Amino acid sequence: MTRIVIIGGGPGGYEAALVAAQLGAEVTVVDSDGLGGSAVLTDCVPSKTLIATAEVMTSFDSSYEELGIIVADDTPPDKQAARVVGVDLGKVNRRVKRLAVAQSHDITQSVTRAGVTVLRGKGRLEGRQDLDGSRAVVVETADGENLTLRADAVLISTGATPRELPDAQPDGERILTWTQVYDLDELPSELIVVGSGVTGAEFAGAYQALGSRVTLVSSRDRVLPGEDPDAAVVLEDVFRRRGMNVMSRSRAESAKRVGDKVEVTLSDGRVITGSHCLMAVGSIPNTADMGLEEAGVKLTESGHVKVDRVSRTSAPGVYAAGDCTGVLMLASVAAMQGRIAMYHSLGDAVQPLNLKTVSSNVFTDPEIATVGYTAGDVECGKMDAVCVKLPLRGNPRAKMQGIRDGFVKLFARPGTGIVVGGVVVAPRASELIHPISLAVDNNLTVEQVASAFTVYPSLSGSTAEGARQLHIRKREGAESGS
Repeated sequence: MTRIVIIGGGPGGYEAALVAAQLGAEVTVVDSDGLGGSAVLTDCVPSKTLIATAEVMTSFDSSYEELGIIVADDTPPDKQAARVVGVDLGKVNRRVKRLAVAQSHDITQSVTRAGVTVLRGKGRLEGRQDLDGSRAVVVETADGENLTLRADAVLISTGATPRELPDAQPDGERILTWTQVYDLDELPSELIVVGSGVTGAEFAGAYQALGSRVTLVSSRDRVLPGEDPDAAVVLEDVFRRRGMNVMSRSRAESAKRVGDKVEVTLSDGRVITGSHCLMAVGSIPNTADMGLEEAGVKLTESGHVKVDRVSRTSAPGVYAAGDCTGVLMLASVAAMQGRIAMYHSLGDAVQPLNLKTVSSNVFTDPEIATVGYTAGDVECGKMDAVCVKLPLRGNPRAKMQGIRDGFVKLFARPGTGIVVGGVVVAPRASELIHPISLAVDNNLTVEQVASAFTVYPSLSGSTAEGARQLHIRKREGAESGS
């Protein structure tokens, strides 16, 4: 029986464990914090649970008057316009933590039922491959024991932790990382968010919706510099319209507590003051002190594990998955990397990782979902494609729901009409991107997408309409060419 040792129980680790067990391997998972990893305990599940509350607040606050909803209470008539819905952050965070722990428990049960052994502790590789092809993994258990496991294949899936600036050290009370915000019992009155990437944008939007006055400090020209430019413009406009102070081209140098306030100093000397500061300036891989380089595993300058498309490292018999590889910081990608690693190591059929079929989502309001080739790929010549963008304000369902912001964008090959990418900016864009993902993954043409029935009225009708417009453009191009 093949012996598999997995170090790290996040999505890459526990999904790999399930596959390996199903394929008949003897599997041990070494994990220090609880199965599910940061995705379940401190990142995806907690943040999206918090955002779910924020979504309700935003939806109600922005559209209840237009939709004719009346809130019956004792607010005097002259104060009706100032009436708001409040939030109990302590109660919200208790629910966040409860759901995270419950999800971790469910994963643990699923893994152990599959026959996987779970060890609580920290693992590291010990030396290089032995003559019989096996490797030694040393585990320091939670109670201080040292165990040595023999493995025919090892998967490194140790994730990443929030990056900290030397002059902005988190204290867990006023200066926070995204793993510490769930310990707050009261809503920050003035929250400074440093970093305008996905994490920063999601938390900035969420806390603004919950009632905080938010300042978003961005070192770049716009928020979400890695996302579709049109989508980023929509989101930044929404942020500003809702009262957020978005500071572009502003780099934070330091953050310090001054009494019950936090002062953030920018590189140009300006000082911003708030009640709390959330540092969202990236992450660093958890690869230190694991004996990786000594075992022949090559790392990048940033400390990420170098892997190929079937999750192999430079060391025979050692694979890696998830955020510690830096391939694409998504739980879905980590899980796929872990599964691919086990398929490959156990001799099963395997398809190498294809990042151009990965769908991703930014859980802001509106959400931003993407799949396949991007506008940047088209502009730089990486992909020859035509594009159509349909604003949602023309969609009948969007009008009924009071949705003013957002669009559907499709990219297709000019000759064949094959759909190669798409962007959706809308409420629940994470649900609306799936038909475009199917089209990209299966090389469907705009004609095939356009000919499939959609419900009327529905937001997904804009996807079909976009495909129809691309079909017309393709036909007109063919006629003009002939």
